[in-house]
Amino acid sequence: MAKGKDVRIPVILECTACVRNGVNKASTGISRYITQKNRHNTPNRLELLKFCPYCYKHTIHAEIKK
Repeated sequence: MAKGKDVRIPVILECTACVRNGVNKASTGISRYITQKNRHNTPNRLELLKFCPYCYKHTIHAEIKK
């Protein structure tokens, strides 16, 4: 039996500090994490505090479009 839309969907979280600064001159890229979210419990965009290896600190990582 085929189910309808999946409740848990994969999302990509991207560092907002790296993107806003246009990637620091010292950094070599943009930090991204892949995780899952429950569509029913969190219908809005997901924002989590994660460690960014390019900024060398904990920053807000926000959900981006695929």
